Amino acid sequence: MAATMHAFASGAELAAGLADKVAEALSAAIAARGSASIAVSGGSTPKAFFQELSSRVLDWDKVTITLVDERFVPPDNPRSNHLLVNANLLKDKAAAAQFLPLYQPAADAKKSAVIATRETRGIDDPFDIAIVGMGGDGHTASFFPGGNNLKLALDPNTPRGIITMEADGAGEPRLTFTFSSLQDARLLVLHIEGESKKEVLAKAEQPGDEMEMPIRAFLRRAASPLQIYWAP
Repeated sequence: MAATMHAFASGAELAAGLADKVAEALSAAIAARGSASIAVSGGSTPKAFFQELSSRVLDWDKVTITLVDERFVPPDNPRSNHLLVNANLLKDKAAAAQFLPLYQPAADAKKSAVIATRETRGIDDPFDIAIVGMGGDGHTASFFPGGNNLKLALDPNTPRGIITMEADGAGEPRLTFTFSSLQDARLLVLHIEGESKKEVLAKAEQPGDEMEMPIRAFLRRAASPLQIYWAP
């Protein structure tokens, strides 16, 4: 399915433009069904977007927020995506939203994934909005090339929910929603910044194996058209 590129002159303009689009989509979902859901990515890229979105006026108490993926670390760990969301999104007007974390205190990541799948089961399928990022190796969410559960993560027949992923260079074990959980979001966004990421994206758009560049699954097979938000 063809992707659509939305290019901005700066990261600040992208953050504001994406916040406007997401707030509009959340408001439309609330008007239609009385609730809305969004899965957001972690890392450093979405920080400014989170801050912009937190100030938008909408019925935040009717919004459920979760993460696309997470490290198996507690929420006070500096590497936690939960911590990033707490500090930059769950504040101001957005403080009224419900947040469902992926990390769950458990003996290991696999047990945490089972608990998180149960805890997030009440979110409407599909997500109203899912926002993924992309690494320099073409990974997205925690779908890492060479990851131990990558084939399972990318299989469209894998049940919706959260699985674990371990890979060289990933650091801690990861918790990640499956491709089947994200690919049909009513608004599916790839948020990337920098010329180098644009070059990676261009490579991913060429013929090649999804196992080598997992972002290709979203570019090729997502049920919803991918909206790419990019700034240099």
